[in-house]
Amino acid sequence: MAYYTEKLSGRRLQRCYEIAPPRVQQYLRTEVDHVRSRLSPGDHILELGCGYGRVMFALAEAVSRVVGVDTAPESIRLGRRLCGAELPCEFYEMDGSAMTFRDDQFDVVFCVQNGICAFSVDKARLVSEAIRVCRPGGRILFSSYAPRFWAPRLEWFELQAEHGLIGEIDRESTGNGIIVCKDGFRAGCMSPEAFRALWKTLGMVPTITEVDGSSLFCEGDVRK
Repeated sequence: MAYYTEKLSGRRLQRCYEIAPPRVQQYLRTEVDHVRSRLSPGDHILELGCGYGRVMFALAEAVSRVVGVDTAPESIRLGRRLCGAELPCEFYEMDGSAMTFRDDQFDVVFCVQNGICAFSVDKARLVSEAIRVCRPGGRILFSSYAPRFWAPRLEWFELQAEHGLIGEIDRESTGNGIIVCKDGFRAGCMSPEAFRALWKTLGMVPTITEVDGSSLFCEGDVRK
């Protein structure tokens, strides 16, 4: 997660969403809507890689408690400032693949917007931690980009580069679902087959859903 901790956090991260083109804005909304459709009013939910709380704020009124973890101190500070005292949101500076929460704390644990690839952590360890802190009968949700969303995704990253928020796009290395910047950023995406293979190593059979032609959600009910 070093890139998001050291280079793309806080106000710079917030700016990325402010300049997103209309098709990307639609993608961002539908991801939130899909997560919301999986929630119940009394749920305690946890977001892995929460940034400054963009998704948390959108879900806060739908549940009882919203917790977010992120490795970037600047993003955590901004989230706490934006949240104020009105919303039931809690921010913790913490690595999602090595959390200090006790077992079985949350009803739903989720990681959206391709965090499973963008954070550059061990994927199996990240999902294992989500399972550990999710109560039996709860649900985990991870999302990546749908293959046909490549053009809008690349356009968005090109805009971020033009605004100086990320490094220049490395054209020779970018393609086949992978975006690479000359300053060290690199993120691929998960295919349905990759999601199933990962879940299988953890003893789970996932449900794979493409949402809006932009997101690929991998979900599973937690059995312990």
